[in-house]
Amino acid sequence: MKVTIHLWDLPHRLFHWLLAASVAAAYATAKVGGEWIDWHGRLGVFILGLLVFRIVWGFIGSTHSRFATFFPTFSRVKSYVKGQWEGIGHNPLGALSVIGLLLTLGVQVGTGLFANDDIAFQGPLFNFVDKDDSDKLTGWHNSSINVLLGLIALHLVAIVYYRVAKKTNLVKPMLTGKKEIPRVLAEAISAHEATRAGVIRFALSLIISSTVAWGAAGGIAQLPQLTKITNPCCSVSLATAETSQPNQATPAASPQQTAQAPASF
Repeated sequence: MKVTIHLWDLPHRLFHWLLAASVAAAYATAKVGGEWIDWHGRLGVFILGLLVFRIVWGFIGSTHSRFATFFPTFSRVKSYVKGQWEGIGHNPLGALSVIGLLLTLGVQVGTGLFANDDIAFQGPLFNFVDKDDSDKLTGWHNSSINVLLGLIALHLVAIVYYRVAKKTNLVKPMLTGKKEIPRVLAEAISAHEATRAGVIRFALSLIISSTVAWGAAGGIAQLPQLTKITNPCCSVSLATAETSQPNQATPAASPQQTAQAPASF
């Protein structure tokens, strides 16, 4: 006997499908190139916002969206391999896939913010690093896509396997938020009431993710009193820019007054 329970909340489902669509679009625009490369950059910033939202939601979201609920600890993975694991959300192997995808996307987005194509495209934070560092990050950005494609392929294969071999539809719950589970399991879970996130936590997650995306899109460069400094110790650092009083000439420093500022880290 099976019963239907509510599993995935709306923010979780929106994140999932927006991420899938954004990654597909970002890959397509990168392949087409040309004028579409600017949209590739915009999609990268949007994906960054989604990732930040998911991280925040993984701590303050509803029960089954929280990392603590499904994080693949050694004991959970061991129980799953032995066939002793019981749960209704991500199983331990699925959790490994989720974390792997999030980390790989984080590398993709993080490196893309500083990347360049030596022609016309520069990431929104390109000016915060030296050209050599940007070239290195661009190489990582281009090579890590193969890891991402491999993880996506495994994810799709797992969905098909569960549908065909185990007669379990993993797509439907991510669309409707509801899942059918055995009554015994549902009764065991009902003893521990699920936590709902609410509008305030959703708004907080949205504000944090939007702020990070805004900063990565170039907003951080608009902040006052920040400038780029390069030195032999480290290629990039932020320092307070010197300001002078308006309509006043700055007197030239004498050789005795001149001193070199220490390198900042």
